[in-house]
Amino acid sequence: MTTKAPERHEFQAEVKQVLDIVVHSLYTDKEIFVRELISNASDATEKLRHNQLTESDVFDDGLDLEIQVTTDEEAGTITIKDFGIGMTHDELIENLGTIAHSGSKAFLNALKEQGERNENLIGQFGVGFYSVFMVADSVKVYTRSWKTEGDCLCWSSDGDGAYEIETVEGERRGTRIEISLKDEYKDFAKKDRIEEIIKKYSTFVQFPVKVEGEVLNTVQAIWLKNKNDVTEEEYKEFYKFQANAFDDPRFWLHFSADAPLEINALLFAPTENMEGFGFGRMEPGVSLYCRKVLIDSEPKNLLPDWCRFVRGVVDSADLPLNISRESMQDSSLIQKLNKVITKRFLKMLEEKAKNEPEVYDDFWAKFGLFLKEGVTTDFTHRDHLLKLLRFESSYTEGGKTTSLADYLSRAPEGQKEIYYLSGSNRKAIETGPYMEAFKARNIEVLYLFEPIDEFVMNHARQFEEKNFISADNDDIDLDAIAPDTETDKPEALDKDSGVALCAFVKEKLGDEVSEVTTSERLVGSPAMIVNADKMMTAQMRKMMKAMQQQSGMPDTDTPVKLQINPRHPLVKNLASLSASDGELATLISQQILDNARVAAGLLEDPSAMLQRNYEILEKLSAK
Repeated sequence: MTTKAPERHEFQAEVKQVLDIVVHSLYTDKEIFVRELISNASDATEKLRHNQLTESDVFDDGLDLEIQVTTDEEAGTITIKDFGIGMTHDELIENLGTIAHSGSKAFLNALKEQGERNENLIGQFGVGFYSVFMVADSVKVYTRSWKTEGDCLCWSSDGDGAYEIETVEGERRGTRIEISLKDEYKDFAKKDRIEEIIKKYSTFVQFPVKVEGEVLNTVQAIWLKNKNDVTEEEYKEFYKFQANAFDDPRFWLHFSADAPLEINALLFAPTENMEGFGFGRMEPGVSLYCRKVLIDSEPKNLLPDWCRFVRGVVDSADLPLNISRESMQDSSLIQKLNKVITKRFLKMLEEKAKNEPEVYDDFWAKFGLFLKEGVTTDFTHRDHLLKLLRFESSYTEGGKTTSLADYLSRAPEGQKEIYYLSGSNRKAIETGPYMEAFKARNIEVLYLFEPIDEFVMNHARQFEEKNFISADNDDIDLDAIAPDTETDKPEALDKDSGVALCAFVKEKLGDEVSEVTTSERLVGSPAMIVNADKMMTAQMRKMMKAMQQQSGMPDTDTPVKLQINPRHPLVKNLASLSASDGELATLISQQILDNARVAAGLLEDPSAMLQRNYEILEKLSAK
């Protein structure tokens, strides 16, 4: 039998350029070549399965539809075999040697038009096969077409600009790729190394992937199933596998969409917040796939940063299969995915809050901080996030929360603002002077316990056209909203005495106060500090003081506005004492200011206040 000499072909010029780009600069991770070749094998097998349904004659039709991988560590070789559609002589040239199917020319034109370093274009033109030359000294592709009439062929190249095709014997249907690795990459020929890569990228390939006869991809891609065909137990098991978690998911979102992109997504809300346990900042946990092939296990921009607690999978057939991590960061496709998925996830949370409030409240207790973070950083979704916020209030019982919408549903008709008050806990807020006027008028106030809460209010500014305003603000006219329900009030200082007392206190306190006035907002407390600036709450003052200390600036108290209660016995006695014992009246004025600072959370060092308190007691006991 005469052996036919191998045909030698030169790669087309464009293919040579693509090979150079792929080998030297396209991929950051060399291991990607395994993903690309298995993806190609899966595609070829899927095409064969389709042909089996539409064609009467298929060569070697009894073969299992699977992908086989074998390694030889000593020889430094890897073999990847599929029983898919295979290739004819002409298809070998078209697919591996010319621009016809590889898209090389279009790829290079796009690079030329948009810049050689524009990695957003990479992977959009089917050049994944060439990634094997990053690690290979030589590659041989044995193939036999699915057609009844066909030859067994071998395509071979070392990637230097030429390839050969020859006829061989004994090949079964499909494609077998033999890779001889470069010395520095022979680590890839280790069985455990190749298994690690396949599990990382190709776990959900729809056909069995066997390494040395052992099936690796035993987990089903349930996100591609109809949700009615997936059991609760399957969802839970998949979550534990995908998220590497030990807890059960709290709830999940399983959806598909055709427009504006083809999307199949399965997103989980965990039961536990690992950041809350002190494990550090969570990394993004929604993996990105293209037709069941992993693109990135931790894509940075697939969801907003506040969604980093979410776990799951997003699969989009519209993504270029071999898009790189670097190119994804600015990809317009990723931005579209972000928009669609975030909107659907927020809608799911809204439905949970409406239909399963107890489930949502439990979720809020663990993950509400992430949603608050979203209000401060994600302008696009801020309105949706505000609907999901929950706070305790003067209307709710301790430990129970209310939404902003429910708060407004209870507000008096004339109320144009949403009132809130910050404090370390519920008791500290309710026993302070600021709630007195609101309680007297039955006006609800939201209670803010977390440091981030005031940032939320300052960034959001308003909800349903109602401005957020701190209840310790000076510019609040509660009488315009509701009348004071207190009927048995003590008699107040007359106007002239009140003005005189305010002048005395201001003179004695000096630069510590910017203004001293009487106020009808106080009921049972003698005084309180109010904020003339709507944005400058007590918590904000504390933060600014801490920043001054960190920057080495002088540690000085910002002047505050003091309001005194003209009906309180202490204040009325102080008015009399200011005329008869100026020294004692000065000490009491200073004590009232510090007491008000304590109530506002502004007094950090109480030593001077305590010493003054003893001095006052000494003077009073001597009388």
